[in-house]
Amino acid sequence: MRKDTRVLFIGLHPRSLDYSTVPDGVDEASLTERIAAGEAALREAGFDGVTCLVDASPDSAEAAVREQLEGGGFGLAVIGGGIRMLPEHTLLFERLVNVLIEAVPGIRLCFNTSPETTIDAVQRWIDA
Repeated sequence: MRKDTRVLFIGLHPRSLDYSTVPDGVDEASLTERIAAGEAALREAGFDGVTCLVDASPDSAEAAVREQLEGGGFGLAVIGGGIRMLPEHTLLFERLVNVLIEAVPGIRLCFNTSPETTIDAVQRWIDA
């Protein structure tokens, strides 16, 4: 994959998290700042990406992702840890994976563990 591959970054909107289930010290404001810093690092590294922050409703999230995909041209999608790693979001994660596979045959998926590791996740597939 090439560095000019268009990337869709899908994450749970910070207002949608139940902060009693995430590590200590993380709150909406700090997570919002971390997401913004991760996006800035990706832009500075020259990646062409679109961020799609979704809420916890599978229907709403699916609609938001489908809307972003209408612009076309995505070769890679990152699905954030807030969606994948919390058991209460299993259905949300399944729905998003299936939407991506259906809407963009051949899209590659990658996964971060935090906003700070998004660039590492993308780089793994760009270099592949």
